[in-house]
Amino acid sequence: MSEQVLPFYLVCDESWSMSGEPIKAINDSLPRLHEEIGSNPVVADKTRFCLISFSQEAQVLLELSDLSEVTQIPQLTADGGTSYSSAFDLLRSTIEADIDRLKAGGHQVLRPAVFFLTDGQPNDSADWDMAYRRVIDPAWGPRPNILAFGFGDVNSETLKQIATVRAFISDETLTPDQALKEFAQSLIRSIVRSGTSGGSDGGMSLAMPDEVPGFTTIPADVI
Repeated sequence: MSEQVLPFYLVCDESWSMSGEPIKAINDSLPRLHEEIGSNPVVADKTRFCLISFSQEAQVLLELSDLSEVTQIPQLTADGGTSYSSAFDLLRSTIEADIDRLKAGGHQVLRPAVFFLTDGQPNDSADWDMAYRRVIDPAWGPRPNILAFGFGDVNSETLKQIATVRAFISDETLTPDQALKEFAQSLIRSIVRSGTSGGSDGGMSLAMPDEVPGFTTIPADVI
């Protein structure tokens, strides 16, 4: 039986409004994510992690990887505008290439999980919906489960539109850097719990944070 793999994508806003404590909080959290996932052989074997950043343009900072084989996760740098179109265009093409590569390597690939983080409204508000629709197209087999997280000037309706599973918005009881550290911990826990999950059929489940303390799980679909 081929080995199951669950890909995780962190799609992170690095526009100029993320400058200062917000971008520092994310950069401080990435080494902890690397250490906790990469040092757990069970989780690292069953999951893969990719880091995509976006401002006016999007880029893959870390290609989809087994974190036990990664020496260091690149840091984000805040600058430029906020183009959701570039983020979703790159996400779609990256997932497509990654799935092909994993399947060619003999893996059974589960539906990807995307953690989308933003602190503001897109500059391309009239255009990004088309790029987003291509990512969630029901006719596209690898369409991911998307969790959207927002703080700052982001609109709650925008987050709801992006999320296919659940949306979270800061209630401002925490400072932005504290909120982002909590976000990073939720991502770490989701990867760890997913990687160590197992149903009666031996398959994994995608463990995702809920609005209340703790997690809820949904089956991770084979694509």
